[in-house]
Amino acid sequence: MKKKFKNRFSLLFAFIITYIILSFFTRMAIYIWSFPNMDFSVISLFKIISTGLFFDFGTAIYFILFYSIYLLLIPKKVSGTWIDKTFTYFIITIILFLALFGLIGEFPFWDEFSKRYNFIAVDYLIYTYEVIQNINQSYPIPLILLFLFVLIGFIYYLYNKKNVFKNTFSKETGIFKRILTVAIIFTIAIIYTFYVKNKQAEWSQNSYENELSKNGVYSLFAAYRSNELDYNTFYKTIPEKEGYSLMKKDLKADNQSYTDSLYDNIKRTVKSDSTAQTPNIILVTVESLSAEFLGTFGNKNNLTPFLDSLIKKSIVFTNLYATGTRTVRGMEALTLSVPPTPGQSIVRRPDNENLFSIATVLKQKNYHLTFLYGGDGYFDNMNYFFGSQGFDIVDRNRGNILSDKIKTKRYSITDDEVTFENAWGVCDEDIFKQSIKFADAESKQSRPFFQFIMTTSNHRPYSFPKNAIDSPQGTRGSAVKYTDYSFRKFFEAAQKKPWFKNTVFVIIADHCAKSAGKWEINIDKYHIPAIIYNLNQEKGVIKKMCSQMDLMPTLFGLLNWSYDSEFLGQDVTQPSYKERAFLGNYRTLGLLKNNIFTQLNDRKTAIQFTWDGNKKKITEDHTIIDKYLEKLTISYFQTASNRFKEGKMKENYKN
Repeated sequence: MKKKFKNRFSLLFAFIITYIILSFFTRMAIYIWSFPNMDFSVISLFKIISTGLFFDFGTAIYFILFYSIYLLLIPKKVSGTWIDKTFTYFIITIILFLALFGLIGEFPFWDEFSKRYNFIAVDYLIYTYEVIQNINQSYPIPLILLFLFVLIGFIYYLYNKKNVFKNTFSKETGIFKRILTVAIIFTIAIIYTFYVKNKQAEWSQNSYENELSKNGVYSLFAAYRSNELDYNTFYKTIPEKEGYSLMKKDLKADNQSYTDSLYDNIKRTVKSDSTAQTPNIILVTVESLSAEFLGTFGNKNNLTPFLDSLIKKSIVFTNLYATGTRTVRGMEALTLSVPPTPGQSIVRRPDNENLFSIATVLKQKNYHLTFLYGGDGYFDNMNYFFGSQGFDIVDRNRGNILSDKIKTKRYSITDDEVTFENAWGVCDEDIFKQSIKFADAESKQSRPFFQFIMTTSNHRPYSFPKNAIDSPQGTRGSAVKYTDYSFRKFFEAAQKKPWFKNTVFVIIADHCAKSAGKWEINIDKYHIPAIIYNLNQEKGVIKKMCSQMDLMPTLFGLLNWSYDSEFLGQDVTQPSYKERAFLGNYRTLGLLKNNIFTQLNDRKTAIQFTWDGNKKKITEDHTIIDKYLEKLTISYFQTASNRFKEGKMKENYKN
């Protein structure tokens, strides 16, 4: 250690240096891991390293804030005593453990999302049971903990060799120097808190380079602080009336008419001249079922033989895209039929009760509604959202109760009904058995039933009942194969039921398995399958480009329903339908139309790409190719965001 570090603050300075070094090696390891996705140049590598060091330093400062206060306040007569040594070792061990755990955790998180810690990590910290169980079932926790403590011991060995502890416990530092040192540390922390934004690390058009320029822990807290994003504050806008006008003109189909002339009224009367059908409907939303897993879409590994056979007898959407990258985004699109809004999904936001949704239409058609989930529906606010829309709840209740605001029923999946479960819930076979059970009961009523099922097996740790399939546990491919096996068992059981012939099955993914790539929005990694089976034995292929939020309006159209709609999704079978797809993540929003992708960023900027079905190409200087598409994109996202914010999505909203 240099002479100026030989004082009471030696251990504090040593930790800062240690953390920066370890963060550097973590960054370089991930860089090498992700090298095929990099646009390599010496300049970009220098920017990654230098920007990363800047954020690593700020994060190290945050870690040692509490210890710096201790060093300031500890009396001189206690310095170097057993009390001081015990307390110091305790604090530094905890700090090192948290720092090292954070660094090690970046590797599985990057493997799953190709991102530093973000909104997803914040969500996972809230739902500790699922996360702890998932980690425990996915990784060798005892070995990881052993490795952490061995590493801490090695760091202590180096500190001892460099006389860090000796200097910390034997050197005296005057009160004024201690005050000055701590004041500098807190000044740096304040500067980082109020003036250094995480998005300042985003200097590249390559998302991998941007993410590697960040620090994971710094990104985690940045995500926590910016959980909600107000559209008008962060995104490009147009006058409200112009936004409504553009969107309404684009939205209206030939079989629709607006109920009045108010500029912000989007309620349309949908008319059908054919006889309406009201079959039972079972909507299965499959965890992470990317289109690329199915043989229908070119997969050669025979992972989904049953679903591929079912598709041949169904209406299949071959050009449909998820709106987001999380389960709650898929739920939002399917139930509310809206494009993704910035920040959290509406499913997880406050004041999301009694929204105009598919439940509004289904209740008008006298359907009994049930939401079935194999885990605890408290996770991601699912029970509250579905319950407040009028769904009964079936889940693996772990003691969390529904809000007093929710008057629907809740049924618990009991232990004797579970053959296998992991951190996220019961296996797909078990949730399908629940579907059969409740369908049996509901079919005896004098009304049709609607089930919204959310599966869980195709989620890490990718575990399922032994001997179900001839594939190893713990891999994504095996999980997909097991899900397909579960569907086969489900349909074999359902076909024996008297209600089967009058039941339409809708199967769609919530999102893709992975959405990461070079760009903020990787269009090809939003492509998901969707099928409608048993609709009067109809079959066919819908090749039109469409969005996840179009599925239910399309189903209602195929059922020949007349109803009042406030959906922003459309019936893609209408001749007037204009092909497009809405995509987004927490911060970036976009509209794909006419091979042009218009992307809105939270820096009040809009850029456009041309997309050839495989790759996207940035236009020169981020110029706008099509001004109309830019405005149309803004109109949809701006209007959708403001309608929720202003309460206009409520069922009984009055202008």
